[in-house]
Amino acid sequence: MASSSSIYTIIQFHSPIFNSLMASTLYAQLAYPTNLTSLPSRNLSWRTMFDSTLNPPITSTKGKHCSVPKVVCNAQSAPAAVNLAPGTPVRPTSILVVGATGTLGRQVVRRALDEGYDVRCLVRPRPAPADFLRDWGATVVNADLSKPETIPATLVGVHTVIDCATGRPEEPIKTVDWEGKVALIQCAKAMGIQKFIFFSIHNCDKHPEVPLMEIKHCTEKFLRDSGLNHVVIRLCGFMQGLIGQYAVPILEEKSVWGTDAPTRIAYMDTQDIARLTFIALRNENINGKLLTFAGPRAWTTQEVITLCERLAGQDANVTTVPVSVLRFTRQLTRLFEWTNDVADRLAFSEVLTSDTVFSVPMAETYNLLGVDAKDVSSLEKYLQDYFTNILKKLKDLKAQSKQTDIFF
Repeated sequence: MASSSSIYTIIQFHSPIFNSLMASTLYAQLAYPTNLTSLPSRNLSWRTMFDSTLNPPITSTKGKHCSVPKVVCNAQSAPAAVNLAPGTPVRPTSILVVGATGTLGRQVVRRALDEGYDVRCLVRPRPAPADFLRDWGATVVNADLSKPETIPATLVGVHTVIDCATGRPEEPIKTVDWEGKVALIQCAKAMGIQKFIFFSIHNCDKHPEVPLMEIKHCTEKFLRDSGLNHVVIRLCGFMQGLIGQYAVPILEEKSVWGTDAPTRIAYMDTQDIARLTFIALRNENINGKLLTFAGPRAWTTQEVITLCERLAGQDANVTTVPVSVLRFTRQLTRLFEWTNDVADRLAFSEVLTSDTVFSVPMAETYNLLGVDAKDVSSLEKYLQDYFTNILKKLKDLKAQSKQTDIFF
């Protein structure tokens, strides 16, 4: 039987739901925009506290309370910066994308720039800078959701926040996805942000046994209770996550990991998600609504593998992990405090055991957004384009290699 560490690796890098919704990201160096320096200076001090009268706990689907850290802002303008004249209105085109280097975040940034928005990207500092965001024309600012005092400066002059962020696989789920999001929402409220877009998970309210899904549901409630103009968008899965999970291993003749679960997921192209997000953002009738985005069809793991095999023209080396093994491993890791986070991520196995369908009918949503269903990519078309392009490139590389393969 596989060890707990190997099972964690399988879940972390090969589970369809986990890869789609917990994609890891790269982060950038500090680069505050120059226009922030021209704004009036402010002395901001931030502290974290919990006050049930100011900030009542959120009741989860289990009936438990989600402990919410209250971030209190004590802000005083410097005497020299006092200006009682009307200020310059914040442009509706100014947006902050949180988690801009992720699978979805980068597509949101790209779409926003293409549509003429002024885009600021909040990323955590990493040795590898996010130069591609700057090359596209976005402004990169450094902050960390786990450090509330770094958030306010990123919100100055921003009209809309689009939250695409999620925690790294190696850190506790609650650090960013709960405590960090609560701090971000509270800061947005204090700074007068006029709209907040939050990406959640489809059916998160129906799976309280999965920590990430329970946290997403609690965050939805907290955002709704904050009074901010907002839109919550629940997602099913990303087509982009299937490339590294299935397509590349098949082409490289490496093992493809799968489960024997009957779960079906309606994967969606993140470019379509970004496009529909901005349509929803501009529609004032959607303020306060909960939308769910899903692809045209829900797929099982085996169906996706079969499709990739057909398009690649070769069989996959499939290693199937029984869901029962994942469930047992989760129970085992719960016995030790230092493996609790592994157990939280393995909790997706509880969802996989049931005949769950991560999909919803989209006709009403398309009608609300004024979108034609034919304009939304199918998984067949997405993977066909990928394999056509990659196989052509491989063929060209092989031809070039033969032309230079000359011996004397």
